[in-house]
Amino acid sequence: MLSFYLFLRTAETRYKRKDVVAVDESSQQGVLISGEENVAVRIKLEREARGWSTNSLSDRLNEAGFDMNPSAVWRIENRKRRINVDEAIGFAEVFGIDLRNLVGPPNLAAKARAMELIDAVTDAFRQTQRANAAFTKARDALDAYLAEHPDIREEADVMVSNAIAQAADSHLLEAYGPAPGDHPADENGPSGDA
Repeated sequence: MLSFYLFLRTAETRYKRKDVVAVDESSQQGVLISGEENVAVRIKLEREARGWSTNSLSDRLNEAGFDMNPSAVWRIENRKRRINVDEAIGFAEVFGIDLRNLVGPPNLAAKARAMELIDAVTDAFRQTQRANAAFTKARDALDAYLAEHPDIREEADVMVSNAIAQAADSHLLEAYGPAPGDHPADENGPSGDA
């Protein structure tokens, strides 16, 4: 939760003017810094972890079809030159990492498993948001229909409530198993007699 708080805290301090991102340097940034800063730090970390010089990295980028001289690599790493999207794609390809990983916080991005888990949490959150939106839309459509057909509202509401309860019970049973003390009913009855 602390990292989520830091993310929100950072987001609050980022926008000073319309269409311009300006980070308040005195605010608590945590591990989240700007994308370009992340890329610059990450490029240097990845290059040094492989024991490559800026010349070697430049050669690899050129072989992969991304025109880059050693001086440009050094300037990007030292934040003297901005990086464009095509170049970032080239660095990610040469390092064999996802572009999303390249722009992530360097301390986390260097831990591939952490980034995978963060991506999984983020993707699951997006799925729940889409599911919640679909549920709301479906419920609104049902409510609108039932407003025109009040004679079936009670039965429809009971059906929806029962179906949701059954789905929730099924999910809980699948996720956590039976509650302590709950035993599935024996198919031959409580005493085992046929």
